[in-house]
Amino acid sequence: MKIKFHKITFILFFFSFILNFAQVKISGKVTFKNKGIAEVNVTLKDTYDGATTDANGNFSFETSERGAQKLTFSHVKYYEIEKEINIDDKDQTVNAEVKEQINEIDAVVVSAGSIEASDKKRATALLTPIDIYTTAGADGQISSALNYLPGVQKVGETEGLFVRGGTGTESKIFMDGSLINNYFSSSVPGIAGRDRFNTSLFKGNVFSSGGYSALYGQALSGALMLESVDLPDQSSYDFGVSPIFLSGGFQKLGDNKNYSYGATAGYSNLNLMQKIFSFNTDFIDAPQGFNGDMNFRLKTKSGGFIKYYGMFDTNTMGVKTESLEPNYDFALVKLKGKNTYHNLSFKQKFGKYLLNAGTSYSFNQSDLKFSTETNNVEGVESKVSNDGNYINFKAVVDRKINKISALRGGFELNYANEKLNFGEINKNYRDLISSAFMETDLGFSNHLSAKIGVRAENSSYLNKTNIAPRFALAYRLAKDWTTSFAYGLFFQNPESKYINSSEKLDFQQSQHFIFQVQRSTEGRSLRFEAFYKKYDELIKTQNIVPNADQNQQVQTAFNNDGNGFAKGLELFWRDKKTFENIDYWISYSFLDSKRDFLNYPFSLKPNFASEHTISAVAKRFIPKWKTGINLSYTYAKGRPYYDIITQNDINIIRNEGKLKDYNALNLSFNYLPNLGKKDAKAFTIFVLSVSNVLGNKNIYGYNFSQNGNRSSAVVPPVNTFVFVGMFISFGVDKTQDAINNNL
Repeated sequence: MKIKFHKITFILFFFSFILNFAQVKISGKVTFKNKGIAEVNVTLKDTYDGATTDANGNFSFETSERGAQKLTFSHVKYYEIEKEINIDDKDQTVNAEVKEQINEIDAVVVSAGSIEASDKKRATALLTPIDIYTTAGADGQISSALNYLPGVQKVGETEGLFVRGGTGTESKIFMDGSLINNYFSSSVPGIAGRDRFNTSLFKGNVFSSGGYSALYGQALSGALMLESVDLPDQSSYDFGVSPIFLSGGFQKLGDNKNYSYGATAGYSNLNLMQKIFSFNTDFIDAPQGFNGDMNFRLKTKSGGFIKYYGMFDTNTMGVKTESLEPNYDFALVKLKGKNTYHNLSFKQKFGKYLLNAGTSYSFNQSDLKFSTETNNVEGVESKVSNDGNYINFKAVVDRKINKISALRGGFELNYANEKLNFGEINKNYRDLISSAFMETDLGFSNHLSAKIGVRAENSSYLNKTNIAPRFALAYRLAKDWTTSFAYGLFFQNPESKYINSSEKLDFQQSQHFIFQVQRSTEGRSLRFEAFYKKYDELIKTQNIVPNADQNQQVQTAFNNDGNGFAKGLELFWRDKKTFENIDYWISYSFLDSKRDFLNYPFSLKPNFASEHTISAVAKRFIPKWKTGINLSYTYAKGRPYYDIITQNDINIIRNEGKLKDYNALNLSFNYLPNLGKKDAKAFTIFVLSVSNVLGNKNIYGYNFSQNGNRSSAVVPPVNTFVFVGMFISFGVDKTQDAINNNL
């Protein structure tokens, strides 16, 4: 028995010795651009023999295979390669140089001047709809929430996005690619109009503070591109109630989940709050409005998507202020506004091509009545009436070249028909702006990409054509660090309200130069941008007085001799990771800007431009209390103000100065009583919001008397405002949003 055991042991040892003797060592190094690559899988094809490269790209393994073989090198970030080798009884060294595989996940994206927020960009999303609703002081408005991002100026006396030294009308807003005319409600002088559109209508947005895509035009400063929601996850019913508004709506999802339809309606009235709080503004008619909208969404059998959205709203108010003129006690202004908007969009893929087409129509009517009051007797009225009809059509064809490169092109038509009546001025302005554009995304590697585009426009009113090139480049400096550069030439028609003569006018234009460095990691984002903008062909105006008794002036354009510049630095930091259940961001903007435009007698710092702006937002959700706590703070260096008049056909500055610094601390609470109740049939949110908690008396500007001896400050309607509301959703569970610190 012992002899047999020894024989078996000897035989096993002998074969083991032979096999070990037959092993051949294969080694080498895998590199990319002369640098070793780790975690590359190196294997002999159709065998189990192989190894993985170390941190320096080196590998080594042994094999008993012989003859002609194929050695494969594979890694998710590089193209797989094969090398033919012939294995004999000698060790071999095989080196390989791999090529980077371009893919959408790893590729660097051009982001100079733009901030994107959507379901697809949650890692770096900056202002999703939930962000907007839970930002204290934003009042649920997209435009107000953007004030807490770098580059946007806090201007409270008039509506619009004031971006990097540009006026509120130099930034345009688009919905599903189509231009939105009259995004803001009608307003009276000194009181800004509100957003007309419900924030929950949009699933994402791209905000560009400069250097935006060639697909968009007619904006000298910036563009906000809003993307509407697709099919809802389920049918739902929503109600909202507060001391200032009532609202209700529904969304019905089809049984086969390929279509949905819905509608909402709301009524608002500030009368009750005016009685509770001490308002700075004397509303003889409290602001009130009625609005409604409807929508329909259809997913076609071929994978296309059709969306329709329609809305209307009305708003009225009356304001009484102490008259600056000695002949009157008070000045009165009354507003009646009406607006309707319809948007139809279609998306469909045809083979390798994607078609995006959309059209929109809007009608806006705004009537302002100015009068005076003396000894409780109202004087003669003067009326400013403005009616506008606007049609937009746009079609874009997109074709992917590879995973991160694409070519797109299309055309756009914008038609405007406006009627203005003011005293002796009666104007009918018509214009058709025809545009064609082409743009390409070029992905050279995962570390380098570019966007090159050109846009051409023709204005029937101006009888002029322009060509605007756009260019942007992005490069990854390190794993989490990227840098971008963007340049663009932008054109915009003069505002129709200034076109009151037969003078030959031209497009206004601006050039943008933007440099950005950004670091993005999970839960954190850091952005630094430097920019320079050069303005040319800006409109110059003079004041005319159609009715001297009422001291109502209007500016009329007479040439394109204006110019200007804006330059600055911006910093943005957002952190969701450092502190448990706390999301916060900080932004800082430095702006140096001067302009010679409108009725400015020479180059001046614009009265809407603040040199330094700092904003901070912090949000904390406490699951145990089912409560979200939100804070926001804004500081802005005092802006300049001017009293400019026309004497002997020359504009002169009669009074000037600088406003006090702007400060506002805002606080809001969200309470979710149904949180965690699985059998809850409705999801309820209570909201308490306090704007300008400390009651700072901020000033937006000054009005002056006809002789310049008296003035009055333009201030917010109320220093501190408290909002209380309850929102109920049947059929929608927001528990997960709350747990994820999104409410």
